[in-house]
Amino acid sequence: MTTKETLSIHQPEDILGYIPHLLGYWPEDSLVAITMQGNTLGAALRVDLPARASGRVLAAFAEHVRRYLASDTLADGVVLALYTDDGWDDGMVVHRTLPLLAELHETLDHADLPVRDAWLVGPEYWRGAFCADQECCPVPGLPIERIRNSRLSAEMVYRGSTIGASPRSRQNPPVPGRPGALDPAVSEAESDFAQRMRTSWRSGKCLDAVLEVWSQVLDDARIHPDSEPADLPTPQLAGFLRSTLGVPGWRDAVMIMAAAGIGSAKAGAAAFGLCSRNDDSDPLPFDAGELALPPTDTREGAGKAYEAKGVLSIFAYADVLLGVEPAVPDWGQLDALHRVLSYLCVQGEMGDVAAAALTLQGWIAWCKGSGSVAHACLTRANSASPGYRLAELLDEVLGQGSICAWASRPESAWGTYKGSLR
Repeated sequence: MTTKETLSIHQPEDILGYIPHLLGYWPEDSLVAITMQGNTLGAALRVDLPARASGRVLAAFAEHVRRYLASDTLADGVVLALYTDDGWDDGMVVHRTLPLLAELHETLDHADLPVRDAWLVGPEYWRGAFCADQECCPVPGLPIERIRNSRLSAEMVYRGSTIGASPRSRQNPPVPGRPGALDPAVSEAESDFAQRMRTSWRSGKCLDAVLEVWSQVLDDARIHPDSEPADLPTPQLAGFLRSTLGVPGWRDAVMIMAAAGIGSAKAGAAAFGLCSRNDDSDPLPFDAGELALPPTDTREGAGKAYEAKGVLSIFAYADVLLGVEPAVPDWGQLDALHRVLSYLCVQGEMGDVAAAALTLQGWIAWCKGSGSVAHACLTRANSASPGYRLAELLDEVLGQGSICAWASRPESAWGTYKGSLR
């Protein structure tokens, strides 16, 4: 979640030690750009390095970076960290990265975002990009341990921050899910609920009940963020939640509810004709009592629409999907949804339910600004269910270089620590 805690940054090692905690992993073949507001860190951007070094490609890359950073209207400068494995062994790393840095320098200067400093980071060494002082930046560079052991990195660990594996890691891919096989009891419950609810997907009454169950589960996961996965849904409840993910309209409503409240979820479903049946007198196809839901006294306002500045707010599906509205999403609910989805599916699972869970997790990662993690989830979703439409649509958005509006604004970005240079 966004926090206004202040982190004191005294030297380059502190900024470079902060970046992996901000992203959740150590970048590879990446540019990380962070805006500055005086002596305060602002918005952060991580992008893959361009595959080619032609003038046209570098100019387009620099313009993409500029457009993103320009969303921080209070920024008066930028710091850059370029992560690359190339050029360290032969001492040519500065020469090889100079054309890209020069293009960025010129483009950002013209946008009144001067580059205050830039660093090159490799697997074993790092150095200032513009430093020619052999005492300060010897060849090939300073040991990477100075970053890993920096004072600020240690402080982040003390605060509970952890650094995971890179999304590029083959040993630990960034695709969520539990190891092992799906519990047969969960599969049986899923089939049972799917059979019972197969004709209820246009029922407004059933949608309300489905969202109420999801809301209660997410509130419980939010209140107990350190619970082990086994402490989350029972097999009966897990089977029910999985069965609802198999219905695209309910899947979308859960996603919207987590970010913007149950009011937006219901209004959007109605707008798309998903509540067209007038069935107030019909019995529900399931009984909440059989789901062993968490106690209601642990909940924090479940079922309420998103409230902003005391006004009940309803947002369109498309605006929520792209991170335009609300101004700040409910990051606590989105994190809870991510955790519950990780529990519901197992690694390597196939089918529409796995594709739905992976797609929603990919969307949450994109909302947080982790495009590479999002792409990995969406790719796996398409493998789990080839042609899965929502995964394809979101992957097209990522492929166009689009950045979630929430991630582009410092006041709404996930995981933003306000770091002060002191």
